[in-house]
Amino acid sequence: MFSKWFSKKNKQADIKAPEIMGLYLGGSFELDDLKLKLIEPELVIEGAARHHLIQAVGEAHLDTGGKILRYYTDDDAFLQVVLDGGDTENHITDVKLWYFYDTQTVGTDKQWKDLIAQQVSQPHYQIENNNYRRVWNAVGEESPPVAMTEKTFELDGDSSQTDQFVMLYERQIDHDAFETLLVCAEEKIVDNNHDRCLVISTGFDILPADIKING
Repeated sequence: MFSKWFSKKNKQADIKAPEIMGLYLGGSFELDDLKLKLIEPELVIEGAARHHLIQAVGEAHLDTGGKILRYYTDDDAFLQVVLDGGDTENHITDVKLWYFYDTQTVGTDKQWKDLIAQQVSQPHYQIENNNYRRVWNAVGEESPPVAMTEKTFELDGDSSQTDQFVMLYERQIDHDAFETLLVCAEEKIVDNNHDRCLVISTGFDILPADIKING
């Protein structure tokens, strides 16, 4: 799915894709089978792979000083690692596995403006009769999407950039677990034209015991 949004590339052979937790571009990891068997019936996703090959790596810097690393896999998924205050494993604050749920093309400037102003950030978001509440709430009445730019590195040495406007939602699936929803308006320039889409993904927490890094 994500190959469409990585279509415009710039050769950056001298820049290495970021690595963390033993995760790296071209590497692979495995997820605990028992964990997935227990949690998957409660999630929107179905048939999640246990073994993942990393085909691209994304990096986004946050205004708070933190960083998001995304390891895109061959199962239409990405493992996301959030860091705060540094680039080592000691600075990791959150790890989630996300699966792409839906992608819709945005065809006009008006649709794009409406998407940013009204659709990405709402008090609640619903898919498949599941209700998710907004996590990132501002002090005032409005909670605008969080803006960031993701740089993506690919196996062939190319890279691309995507501007993103995102909002995070969640719903409780048992007494101590949540399913998370990521609503993202994405924009990049392709052949001097705006290429825009709405991307919806669902995710869940990953613990160190849930993942095995393959060398």
